[in-house]
Amino acid sequence: MAIVTDSTASLPQDLAAHWGISVASMQLRVGDELTREPRVSTDWLLRAMRNGVPVEAKAPAPDTLLQAYQQAWHDSATAVVSLHVSSRLSPATQAALQASTHVPTPVHIVDSQSSGMALGFAALAGARTAAAGGSPAEVCATAQRRAARTQVIIYIDDLEYLHRAGYIGKTAAYFGSKMAVKPLLTVRDGEVEPMDKLLGSERAVGKAVDRAVELAGEDPVDVAVEHFAAPNDAEELMTALKRKIPRGEEFVRTRVSTAIGANVGPGALAVTISPH
Repeated sequence: MAIVTDSTASLPQDLAAHWGISVASMQLRVGDELTREPRVSTDWLLRAMRNGVPVEAKAPAPDTLLQAYQQAWHDSATAVVSLHVSSRLSPATQAALQASTHVPTPVHIVDSQSSGMALGFAALAGARTAAAGGSPAEVCATAQRRAARTQVIIYIDDLEYLHRAGYIGKTAAYFGSKMAVKPLLTVRDGEVEPMDKLLGSERAVGKAVDRAVELAGEDPVDVAVEHFAAPNDAEELMTALKRKIPRGEEFVRTRVSTAIGANVGPGALAVTISPH
């Protein structure tokens, strides 16, 4: 069985390769240019964003997903489980459905109702179930259950980028326009929602750590720290979490997909707590 996801999962390449997960690249429209995500460097994207160039994340091209499904068929996979970012954030599941009609191998499409490493951990859980001999239905159920139990805390350094991306909605009304107020967000039922607001980045990140420790509780969990153009802050955050979450099993530090980075902006951090 083959496992496919999209690049919003933000999986480190070595982890995806270890578990045989194929990652279909999202697309980015930067100004008038539409291109696959790997061709957009972080530096180029940051320059465009800071200069006010319109940037829009787009679903994987159906051809990109079709290639992944065709490769699975070529490798004699009996089925494909294709796990994707929330349909409320991207039409990736629609692109997967379109591509799936062109291959003989059955493709089971799962809307994870999540993104980032919440999707990444769901894909990893599904891959482990597949490696243990699970059926497509069992793999889908495992991934969906893992995604549903996973929670994310997102620190945004500047709401302007969410505003440009069209995700601001009630978040703007909640946080207002004070630049000193730093928001914490979460993803609930596939949508970005406000969680808390604090004065100053240090307090906001500290609150994110405290909330992550609460969410982890006493059970075994996997933990991810994601960042966009903030590697040093991510490293400090990971160090704090390792110290305060003794039952953390897998700790993953990763840069988010540039498709996510285009929405959250530079300096953004996220903590993902994924119970087993």
